Amino acid sequence: MSLLHVVGFGLKVGHLLLMLCCWIVSVIYMNWLVNNSKAMDSKTGFPGDVGKVWLKWWEKISGNSCKIFHHYFQYIGSKRVRETLWKKLLVAWVLGWTMVSLGIFWYFSSQATEKSKETLASMCDERARMLQDQFNVSMNHIQAMSILISTFHHGKNPSAINQKTFARYTDRTAFERPLTSGVAYGVRVLHSERELFEKQQGWTIKRMDTLEQNPVHKDDFDPDGLEPSPIQEEYAPVIFAQDTISHVVSLDLLSGKEDSENVLRARSSGKGVLTAPFRLLKTNRLGVILTFAVYKTDLPSNATPEERIQATDGYLGGVFHIESLVEKLLQQLASKQTIIVNVYDTTNPLHPIDMYGSNVSDDGLHHISTLNFGDPFRKHEMRCRFKQKPPWPWLAITTSIGVLVIALLVGHIFHATVNRIAKVEDDYREMMELKKRAEAADVAKSQFLATVSHEIRTPMNGVLGMLHMLMDTNLDVTQQDYVRTAQGSGKALVSLINEVLDQAKIESGKLELEEVRFDLRAVLDDVLSLFSGKSQEKGVELAVYISDWVPEMLIGDPGRFRQIITNLMGNSIKFTEKGHIFVTVHLVEEVIDLVEVETESSPMNTLSGFPVVNKRRSWDQFRTLSQEGHVGPFSSSSSDSINLIVSVEDTGVGIPEEAQSRVFTPFMQVGPSISRTYGGTGIGLSISKCLVGLMNGEIGFDSIPKVGSTFTFTAVFTNECLNSNEGKSHQINKQLKSASSEFQGMTALLVDPRPVRVKVSIYHIQRLGIRVEVVSDLSQGLSMISNGNTVINVILVELEVWNRDLGISDQFVANLRKIDQGITPKLFLLANSISSSSTCSATSGIYYPTVILKPLRASMLAASLQRAMGFGNKLNPRNGELPSLSLRHLLRGRRILIVDDNEVNLRVAAGALKKYGADVVCATSGEKAISLLTPPHHFHACFMDIQMPDMDGFEATRRIREMETSANDHIGPVEVSLQAFENISDWHVPILAMTADVIQATHEECIRCGMDGYVSKPFEAEQLYREVSRFLQPS
Repeated sequence: MSLLHVVGFGLKVGHLLLMLCCWIVSVIYMNWLVNNSKAMDSKTGFPGDVGKVWLKWWEKISGNSCKIFHHYFQYIGSKRVRETLWKKLLVAWVLGWTMVSLGIFWYFSSQATEKSKETLASMCDERARMLQDQFNVSMNHIQAMSILISTFHHGKNPSAINQKTFARYTDRTAFERPLTSGVAYGVRVLHSERELFEKQQGWTIKRMDTLEQNPVHKDDFDPDGLEPSPIQEEYAPVIFAQDTISHVVSLDLLSGKEDSENVLRARSSGKGVLTAPFRLLKTNRLGVILTFAVYKTDLPSNATPEERIQATDGYLGGVFHIESLVEKLLQQLASKQTIIVNVYDTTNPLHPIDMYGSNVSDDGLHHISTLNFGDPFRKHEMRCRFKQKPPWPWLAITTSIGVLVIALLVGHIFHATVNRIAKVEDDYREMMELKKRAEAADVAKSQFLATVSHEIRTPMNGVLGMLHMLMDTNLDVTQQDYVRTAQGSGKALVSLINEVLDQAKIESGKLELEEVRFDLRAVLDDVLSLFSGKSQEKGVELAVYISDWVPEMLIGDPGRFRQIITNLMGNSIKFTEKGHIFVTVHLVEEVIDLVEVETESSPMNTLSGFPVVNKRRSWDQFRTLSQEGHVGPFSSSSSDSINLIVSVEDTGVGIPEEAQSRVFTPFMQVGPSISRTYGGTGIGLSISKCLVGLMNGEIGFDSIPKVGSTFTFTAVFTNECLNSNEGKSHQINKQLKSASSEFQGMTALLVDPRPVRVKVSIYHIQRLGIRVEVVSDLSQGLSMISNGNTVINVILVELEVWNRDLGISDQFVANLRKIDQGITPKLFLLANSISSSSTCSATSGIYYPTVILKPLRASMLAASLQRAMGFGNKLNPRNGELPSLSLRHLLRGRRILIVDDNEVNLRVAAGALKKYGADVVCATSGEKAISLLTPPHHFHACFMDIQMPDMDGFEATRRIREMETSANDHIGPVEVSLQAFENISDWHVPILAMTADVIQATHEECIRCGMDGYVSKPFEAEQLYREVSRFLQPS
């Protein structure tokens, strides 16, 4: 898939929206047009024809447009052109953005050049302006001196100025002429006056042109060695000169080429006149002379050039040394970015005269500023350039390169995106193909699991069922032991099959949870009963504590919750040889601030006195607890959502640190010897973690080798408060309540020094309605009984306290009999194992109290108290006895049909149901079941196998339901009388699926076909009771 595909897809969507809008508008318009045309056609006939024309025209347009768009998109989306067009588009993109980057470079570099030009122009104009201003100041002062000479030399007789006075004055006023190196005055002398003038001055007028043609060094200059000025009409000898140029005295200004031209222009114009640059006398340095004519004082301001020539008395000249002049100026304008300055005399533009600066040619930036020194005939200009070459235009370079790089990156991204889209498209096709294969494989896997499950569990059902029936016969002790061993192995195999199937369902995502009401305390009592035998054999203390904040009834999946607890407690029983296993259940809100939940290192603060790991570290990483924060008074019991936290603490061997990272990995164990030493498959914890996740919870653990482990998980349930009248499924709880009513008002004395163990014992005793007083030793207990303030009915003593000093124990019994309070309190010992209780009985001399074996459970405790206190054996504490009694009440005298094609399964199921008093009829096929269950009949329930030849259980159930529906429809006063159907107005026999297949899809199919429940093979009394009690009332 390419970019053109994306554009084409957008155009397709736009076209579809456009066509949809046009279609809606056309339908509305056509309906309006047709309706109006029918109304108006009878009058004129014109609108009807117009409507037909418009309809044909619209059909043609829509049809052609659809064809055009179809061919266009088919062409754009075809593989033949998309790669070629995309390559051309990519090349055009690169070339276009290359041109754009070059344009950006040109723009930014031109901007930098313009800025440099502006900077150079500003600096150059500033220098030119300052040079011109200072020159004007000097020129004005020289002009003022010409007026002074005219006034005080020619205007007075005798003259007030001589060489000495002129030299002193010019030296003192040199600061007013900062750019001049000297000032001299040459008087106008006619040829007729030359002889008299030379006599008056005492020297001969000398010529200047020889010095101009043959310059000499300043040290070799000798004024006396100069030649006299040649004969000419007039002369302009220098009579006054500043000391700096006193060597020009007696030189004829009209004899020099530059000076003669300068003098003649100055006297005719009346303005300051500049010479062209030339080498100055004696210094041989480049300079110019500014000349002003000195006129007679009576010259009018509007005199003509001839009048000015006639009125001329002399010539005042100022000598300017150009190099020092410009250098002084540049010293005043020091800048960070220095520039090179050249000053030119451009009177002759073809041959400009370089007045200042180097002659190095530079093709870089330069600027020309015009100079105006007051002489309109002479042209001057200042040319400036930067001293250093301009820097690289980094802004232009980086910007253009950056834009080009970004454009190339965008092009690369588009190219990669197009390739990625094409790859995704190919991968999508491959993925869809693999998906089909995976779905087919998943179906095959599910069918395989169903088949394997059924084929394995069906013979196991026969084996376990026959063993169970064998246990009801007369067997000796050895035979009973063999049968129990075979039953244990069979149940282990069934448990392994269930775990493997659960793991398969978890991997396929088909594991779902039930939403039923259940009693959490009853579930944990059942789990305690399951592990009580093993804990008593090992002498390990097993206990459960549920907080009072946890509601009585919850809504969730009790089976899966029981599976999690069973897995965790099973591991603890497996790896714990001494100490205890302690299960606690609290609300998450309660645990956050409850100090009692924290486990300290003190042995007195544990259940058995053995050290344990810190329980809080097992839930440190839980997001639920880290986000809860501080919670005020508990209100969870009244809310719909109940968030439980369950901990299973043991003092077993612990988990090595190197193996803790793979605890929840399926089929992984700590070491290869673990499975041989302790057994197990290594998938129990993995399944538990997945089940906890399905319950919206988290699971974690903390373990220290040779100290123990603590596993903690959270689970979310729904709160449900049941009335005492509800529920055949809660018969155990109701019987427990009836038993607890017999103990109302009684008080028990508990002798136990351990706070945690006291809390557990109080929890179970108070469930019977008995008030509890606690003391730590026998002496305190005897004192409390002797006081007579409290009537004690039952005394429960921990075996640890009783065996601490048997002499004190015998004395306690003797003193207890002497107390005159009517009825002597019943004395009980709480022991962990049978061996410890038998040891106590052998060592106790006078009196041996009744022993109650742990783990404590309310039903077992109530039965023990009833027997000891003579209330009758209303509750039998043996495991599995309560469901058996309830099943007898439910099934006694019931007529039940069993349908199964396997003779062994028929015998097992019939034997199991007959054991509870049911009247059983067997059928080996679905057709036989249909004939037996055709209304009217006398069956109260039916157990239907699913997988049978010819007609399976699903099809048989559907036909039975169809017959019942037909019978119910025909019952009435008109068609069939009610007596014909045994006075039953609504026929619906409960049908329970009976199969070894435990796949979730099978359960769902059972519900769809009309079955009422599901019983897996082999039968378990508890599961059978739970399903049957939903339909049958106790007889």
